[in-house]
Amino acid sequence: MRQSELFTKTLREAPKKEKSLNAIFLQRAGFIHKEMAGVYTFLPLGLRVLRKIENIVREEVKAIAAQEVLMSVLQPKEIWEKTGRWSKGLGREVMYKSFNSPEGLKKGEIGLGPTHEEMITNIVKNYVKSYEDLPLYVFQVQTKFRREPRPRSGLLRGREFGMKDLYSFHSCEKDFKDYYEKVKKAYFKIFKRCGLEAVLTEASGAGFTQGFTHEFQVLSETGEDRIICCPKGDFARNKEISKVRAGGKCPVCGSILEEKKSIEVGNIFPLGKKYSEAMDAYFFDQQGRKKPIIMGCYGLGTSRLMGAVVEIFHDNKGIIWPEEIAPFKAHLLYLSSTKSEFAGKVKEAAETTYKFLKEKGISVLYDDRKGKSPGEKFADADLIGIPWRLVISEAVVKMKGNNVEIKKRDAEEMQVVSLNKAAEILMKQAV
Repeated sequence: MRQSELFTKTLREAPKKEKSLNAIFLQRAGFIHKEMAGVYTFLPLGLRVLRKIENIVREEVKAIAAQEVLMSVLQPKEIWEKTGRWSKGLGREVMYKSFNSPEGLKKGEIGLGPTHEEMITNIVKNYVKSYEDLPLYVFQVQTKFRREPRPRSGLLRGREFGMKDLYSFHSCEKDFKDYYEKVKKAYFKIFKRCGLEAVLTEASGAGFTQGFTHEFQVLSETGEDRIICCPKGDFARNKEISKVRAGGKCPVCGSILEEKKSIEVGNIFPLGKKYSEAMDAYFFDQQGRKKPIIMGCYGLGTSRLMGAVVEIFHDNKGIIWPEEIAPFKAHLLYLSSTKSEFAGKVKEAAETTYKFLKEKGISVLYDDRKGKSPGEKFADADLIGIPWRLVISEAVVKMKGNNVEIKKRDAEEMQVVSLNKAAEILMKQAV
C-alpha cells in the first residue's frame, strides 16, 4: 500500500485527556479514532491488525472443533428474564436498553448484548435433544456493548469492543473438563502467536462454581489487575480472591511469591447447569433420562488484546508490533530531495523495490509521500511500528547493484544488503 494514498495522518502530539499508552500511540499513529469515551473507530491500519488477531483466534478455536456463528446484537428482554439477569447482575449494571418500538412497553424492551449466554442457550436447545447431539462447541467474533461507568485505558476498558465468545455443551462433567483443558492450550497458542506470554491465573467462581475460574493475565506495569504469582510460573491467583500474599511461599514449589501488575486478556468459566436449567435446555441420556446440558464459556477480547500488545511492545518513539499481527511486514521509505541529480534514480529504485517485494508476496507500506523530510518519515515509521524498515536513499543508489538499507524496528543498527537478501530476510515469516 502506498502511504500517499492512506487517508489517515500521524499526529505529533498526544491526544488530550488520554493517559494510557495504547490510546496515545494508536491514535497518534492513525490506527484508531476516538468517537467518545470508551468508543473507537478502527481506521485502515488498525483494522488490519484487528483482523489478523481475529483470524488467529478463528484458526486456533476451529482447531478444537468449534463452529462459528454470528448472533444478533439485539437481545429480547424475555430470554434474560428467564435467568433473572435482566433486572440484576450484568443486565441491570451494564446493558444498554431500549424499547422495541415507538409503542414502548406494548412491544417490550430489548438490550444490546454485553454477552450471549442466554441467546446461545436459547438457540442450541432447539437442536440438541439426545446425548448423541453432544458435545457441541459454538463461537462467534462479534462486537459487545457494556455501559462501563469508567471507560478508560483506551482499548483495555471500553463501552463497545470486539470479543470472541465460545460456548461448549456437554452431556457429562468429565467431557466438559476435558474440553476446558483443550481451550486452555488453544488460548496459550493464540497469545503466543500475538507475541504475548500469558499467565494462567486462578480467579473467583463468579457465581458459577465453588472452585476457581481462570483468567489469562499478561504482566505489565500499566496493568489495572494485580496477581500473586510464582516467579517459576507454578502458581498465580488474582489478588482480589487470594488468601496468600507476596512474600509467602508458592503452594506448588515453595518459591517466594510476588505481586505483579497485569492485564487480563481472556477468561474461561465452567457454567455448569445455570443457563440450561433456566432456559429449559435438556437432553435425554442413554437410559432415556432427561438431564440439563452442562456448559462452559470462554471469552477473549480481540480489541482488548490489540491494546494489551501496544502496552507491552513499545518504546518512547512508538509501537513495536509483533510480526504476526503487524499491519504490514515492511515499511519502505523513499528518501530523496527533488533538487538532487539522483532524485530520478532514487525514485525509480524505490518503485522497483516496492514492485519486487509485492511480487514476492511481502506486505509493504510504501512511504512515497512528497514534501516529507527524512526525519519526518523516520519518525512516522517508528511511531507506526511495522517490524522491518527498508530505506532507498541516494547513498544506497550510489552503490553498485540493487541494494536496500534494512533495519528491524527494535534494533539499533541497520545494514545494507542486496534486494534479494532483503526479500529472503522478510520472507522467513511473511505476513
